[in-house]
Amino acid sequence: MRVLHRDPRTGEIKLRVENADDLWHLSNLVQPGDLVRASTYRREESKTDKIRPEKAEKVRVTLTLRVEKTEFQAFTDRLRISGVIVDAPQDLGRHHTLNVSVDDVLSILKTWKRHELRRIDEAVAATQKPLVTFLSLDDEEALVAQLRQYGVQELATIHAPGHGKMFDTGDAETAYFEDILGKLKTSPLGEALVLVGPGFTRESFLAFLQGREPSLAARVHSQGTSQPGMRGIQEALRSGMGSKLFADSRVAHETQLVEKVLEAIATNRPCAYGRKEVDAAIEAGAVETLLVSDSVVRDLEIERMMHRAEEARGNVVLVSSHHEAGAKLEGLGGIAALLRFPIR
Repeated sequence: MRVLHRDPRTGEIKLRVENADDLWHLSNLVQPGDLVRASTYRREESKTDKIRPEKAEKVRVTLTLRVEKTEFQAFTDRLRISGVIVDAPQDLGRHHTLNVSVDDVLSILKTWKRHELRRIDEAVAATQKPLVTFLSLDDEEALVAQLRQYGVQELATIHAPGHGKMFDTGDAETAYFEDILGKLKTSPLGEALVLVGPGFTRESFLAFLQGREPSLAARVHSQGTSQPGMRGIQEALRSGMGSKLFADSRVAHETQLVEKVLEAIATNRPCAYGRKEVDAAIEAGAVETLLVSDSVVRDLEIERMMHRAEEARGNVVLVSSHHEAGAKLEGLGGIAALLRFPIR
């Protein structure tokens, strides 16, 4: 995300969408009642006296909507913002939907909250972070997936030509690895490839890659996991893998914080979860890190709790509901906290 203009007097911030992850950030920034200004297409007003006027062509106009709802679907690379037109050359008072995608420019006018401004800063900083791709495999199946700021996107699944004892023949293994390499070559890998999985298949594929594509092999970070597929990727996310490239990712950071909360619950260490417990912890000034699911962040009660936690020098982290750790946080009521001291 790139900030093109800020006007503290009017509350306008003009943004350019740099990548698909920015659309997720925008879906959390734009709320009902906000004003959004952007260029879009509308049909020209008819100027004919015909009883059945000809269908007017669409023309590009700049308009401002008062937002009623937003619709974001993970990994579709599109955000829909719907509302009523309040400023435009025509059609005032009518409904319109903006379809926002990568490279689009829009302005948001509102009274900004502290966590929203921080989210913009995070989105701008994240634009500079490297893109990471996963390859999780065993001797039966390989999964290619991409780490986004709000979850893990599956790109492709490759099945081995046999099951069980398929690696009794070198030809079968080579055919399987060739299929995987072909898929990797047609996928947007980014700066790094994280190779995960159990057993010897991961090591064998890395050796194959070093022989066939040494430049790609040089970008590989290899990590053993107890399971293949998406579960293996989630296991790697929980572990942090010790790689700065990977540990800097938003999903890995959120995952590790949620895991710390779950561990604290299991070991009876200072923590709180659910609105009632967390509210009491905030009141006591005990909250060190507050975790809030993006599915509840627009709730006015939750917003007040976030503000009070920050006032008491607590760190507030918004967690995406589009990955495994986010789903776990939702299971705790969408809000949890790591505490400086016990309150019970």
